[in-house]
Amino acid sequence: MKFKLLLAFSFWMLLVAVSCNKDDITFDAPSQQLSFSKDTVFCDTVYHQVRSETYVVKVYNNEDKDVLIPRINLEKGSSSLYRINVDGKPGFDFKDVPLRKKDSMYIFVEIAPEATGPEAIAEDKILFSSGAGQQHVTLFSVVQDAEFFIETPTNPNVISTHTTWNNNKAKIIYGNLTIDPNITLDIQPGTKVYFHKNSGMKVSSGATLNINGVFDNEVILRGDRNDPYYDTIPKNWNSIRMEPNSILNMNFARLFGGTRGFDMKQNTANISNSFIHTFFEYGIYAVGSTVTAKNLVMNNCGESCIGIFRGGNHSYTHATIANYSKTMGSFNRNGITATNEWKNAAGTTEQGALQRLDIKNSIVFSDRDNSVNFEQTPGQQFEFLIQNSLIKYSGVPEAGFPFDNNVNVVQSIKNEDPQFLNYFAAKMNLRVKTTSPARGKGNVTVAGTVPFDIVNVSRTTNPTLGAYQ
Repeated sequence: MKFKLLLAFSFWMLLVAVSCNKDDITFDAPSQQLSFSKDTVFCDTVYHQVRSETYVVKVYNNEDKDVLIPRINLEKGSSSLYRINVDGKPGFDFKDVPLRKKDSMYIFVEIAPEATGPEAIAEDKILFSSGAGQQHVTLFSVVQDAEFFIETPTNPNVISTHTTWNNNKAKIIYGNLTIDPNITLDIQPGTKVYFHKNSGMKVSSGATLNINGVFDNEVILRGDRNDPYYDTIPKNWNSIRMEPNSILNMNFARLFGGTRGFDMKQNTANISNSFIHTFFEYGIYAVGSTVTAKNLVMNNCGESCIGIFRGGNHSYTHATIANYSKTMGSFNRNGITATNEWKNAAGTTEQGALQRLDIKNSIVFSDRDNSVNFEQTPGQQFEFLIQNSLIKYSGVPEAGFPFDNNVNVVQSIKNEDPQFLNYFAAKMNLRVKTTSPARGKGNVTVAGTVPFDIVNVSRTTNPTLGAYQ
């Protein structure tokens, strides 16, 4: 008898449990407007037939009741370049979408467009229709036509004839792209070159890379992730590797976001009116090379903006070389590092003479105690001149040279804040304020060799130190 009573009680409790778990919730029409985590989704710049990363919008029900949203849909319907996923279901038009009180749901957004020209705007809206009125979230992206250079086991990805890239299509590089020996690649104004993760370019011995931007139409070289977040972090791609006896000519270009910018060995580089910033190790890594730079702006490099190894021949005129970084706070973050030595891939130390390092009418500064590090090997030539420049300097031995009473340091300033307008990578503006000690301190003769600053302003009178007048 007891067993039968126990069995009956257990059956009754099971019925109660089943009854309690039954979904008998009533959803009402919304009487208030929904709220969203963002009112506009700015997607990456995307390339022809390449799907973007996925973006997220959260939809909030702030009411004290469960609601049924009558309709959520893309304004352009099935013809939209966008696709959405609403609460786990893909599509472009959704009816009677439930949302519990004081709860939220996710809408995932992506775009994989067909390009109809070199560059176009792709815009659409996610519409939310209910008795409380229609609302929307705007979807916005730039769509670029693209040409792909993809390294595979059967495609070594080589440029073997003289080639010109223009701005009719973005250039997307997967893996390594090699310019063959004695071949020239000309990159024309406005061209955008994007490197996929772990990708880069090699300029072979005897080859020439001409990056031919012009004022107001610069060449961009960067990683292929265009979300603004990736503008401020390094290691999105590898480097441009310059083999011995190769040549670089770069004017009005912006290079950023990799591991090293230019990885040079015994080659010649001429750089003007350009930005090199946000690299994990070095913006310029030069081994036994010749580098001539004018109106150069650099910032935000982990080890040093410029690394000079095994000597060479270097000249930096009206350069602004800063190094401020929150993301790489534990790194050395020098402005310029120069040494007569270099360890090759085998671990053997090689030495070479620093025939010249001229820093003229420039700013070399950072948030470290010292922005320069000269390591002069005994018995090796190490020639340098710091003329009419503003330097962050902590003294010997950190900097590697005395500043005061040094014939190699001429009419220069140490440790005075240059007063940059904004040096952070996200808003990098290395112009100096009107109260800056760099104002009017340049040598007029030196300024005459670079008569216009990086934004085409004359500096022939009262020249300001750095790349900006």
